[in-house]
Amino acid sequence: MSGEFPGAPRARVLVVGAGPAGLMAAGKAAQCGALVTVLERNPKTAVKLRITGKGRCNLTNDAPLESFIEAFGPNGVFLYGALSRFSPADLREFLAKVGVATVVERGGRVFPASGSAVDVAEALERWVLKQGAQFIKRCRAKNLVVRDGSVVGVVTGEQRLIPADRVVIATGGLSYPQTGSTGDGYKMARDVGHTVIPCRPSLVPLETAEDWPKQLQGVSLRNVRATVLLDEKPQASEFGEMLFTHFGISGPIILTLSRCVVPLLGQGRVEISINLKPALSEEKLDARLVRDFRSKKHFKNYLPELTVRALGPILIQKSGIPEHQPLNLITVEQRRRLIKALTDLRVTILRTRPIEEAIITAGGVCLKEVDPRTMESKLVKGLYFAGEVLDLDAKTGGYNLQAAFSTGWVAGESASKPTPAE
Repeated sequence: MSGEFPGAPRARVLVVGAGPAGLMAAGKAAQCGALVTVLERNPKTAVKLRITGKGRCNLTNDAPLESFIEAFGPNGVFLYGALSRFSPADLREFLAKVGVATVVERGGRVFPASGSAVDVAEALERWVLKQGAQFIKRCRAKNLVVRDGSVVGVVTGEQRLIPADRVVIATGGLSYPQTGSTGDGYKMARDVGHTVIPCRPSLVPLETAEDWPKQLQGVSLRNVRATVLLDEKPQASEFGEMLFTHFGISGPIILTLSRCVVPLLGQGRVEISINLKPALSEEKLDARLVRDFRSKKHFKNYLPELTVRALGPILIQKSGIPEHQPLNLITVEQRRRLIKALTDLRVTILRTRPIEEAIITAGGVCLKEVDPRTMESKLVKGLYFAGEVLDLDAKTGGYNLQAAFSTGWVAGESASKPTPAE
C-alpha cells in the first residue's frame, strides 16, 4: 500500500536521529505510506527524552498559540505553520491514542500522567514500528550525499551508503552529549551549504562570583522574582522557583533568564537581583516589619518568619543586624538595609555552565534556508530538518519539546510525498 498516495511509487525516507523530532517524523512519514528507515547512533531511542524534566518529561504547554510563538523570541514566527498543523492539543490527543495519558500542572505545563519520561519514549517507538518504519541502531550518520542539487542518501561511520529519496535531519543540538547530541547534524548541514548560526547554551545554570549561593547548595526558593541587570539596568525578569547549587544558581526561572544572560556576558556587569517578597511593596514590607519589631524576640529567631531558614545567615550579614539583637532595638537604618536585602538580594554572574550542561542549544541551522511550511531545505531538494538542530529555542515550560514534535510531524508528512513516476 502507498498510504495517502495509492498507486504512486513509495518514497524512501531516511530519518537521522531517533529523538522526539525524529520519531515523530519517522512515524508520520510511514503512516503516510513512505518506506522509512531511522538511523540512531545509540542502542536506545530517545535517550535525552528519557531523562528530560528529571525523568518526568514536560511534554508541552496548554498556552495559546501566540504565547508559544512569543516563547521563542523573534524566531518564533517560523513555527506558526507547524504549531497550527500539529498543536499542543493535537499532541495530547495523539499521545492518548498511543497510550500516554497527560495532565496539566502549574504554569500550564503538560506531563505524562504516569510521571515517567520512559513511558513516552517507549510509546513513541512502538508507534513508529507499528507504522512500518524500521530502525538501524548503533549507526552514526556522517555525511549527506547530494547529486544535482538533491539528496540521494547518507554515508554512515562505517562508510556504508544508505540511499534515500528524502532525508530528515533530527540529530538534536550540543547539550547532553552523552545522549548522542554532539552536533552531527550541524556538520552535515554545513557540508552541503547551509549556514549554521553559532551554537551557545540556552536554559543553562549560572555561575556566581559570590560564595554564599554555593554555601546554600540544594536550597530552593519559591514565589520569588529574579531580575537580570546589566550595569544596573533591568533587562528581563521572571517569577517562580529557583535553586542554589555548588556553583551558583539554577532552577526554572534562572534557566529561563539564562537566555537573556548569555548575550550580555562580556558587555558589562551582569547581576541577578532576587526579590524574596515580590508580593509586597517596600512600603507594605516596611509596615509589616515595624509591627513585628515591637517584640523582644531575637533577630535570628525571627528570620524564619520572613523566608527559608537557610537564608538567615545571609540576611544577618547583608543587613548588619546582630543575630541576638532584640527586634524592638533594631534601628530605622538597620530596617532599611534588611528591606534592601529582602527585595534586592544580588548575585554577580561570572559565566554560564558549559553548553554540555544546558537543557537545550541555541543557534543551529539558519531558518531563512528552511521552508517553514514543509521543513525542507531551500538549498538541497529532499533534505528536511526538525527539532533542536534548527535555530529555535524557547523558555522552559514544554515549549521546546512541542516544537520538536511539531516540526517532526511536518517534516515527516512533507517528506512522505510519493516519488515522481519513472
